Amino acid sequence: MSDRRLWSYKEIAAHIRVQPDTVRSYRKHGLLPPPDHVEGGKPYWYADTVRAWVASRPGNRGRRDN
Repeated sequence: MSDRRLWSYKEIAAHIRVQPDTVRSYRKHGLLPPPDHVEGGKPYWYADTVRAWVASRPGNRGRRDN
């Protein structure tokens, strides 16, 4: 079952336990996947997109969703 909820920088930051500015920096440096949706100039990603990105990140040590 896919998770199609849209996450902003804030939700991504909470998921990976960093500050939203860190996630913005990741995007600025090309470390985030392209947004799945842009509304009012603000990027959003599907939760599934973020989870797949987290799983493929270098240094990922098998972190599990809570």
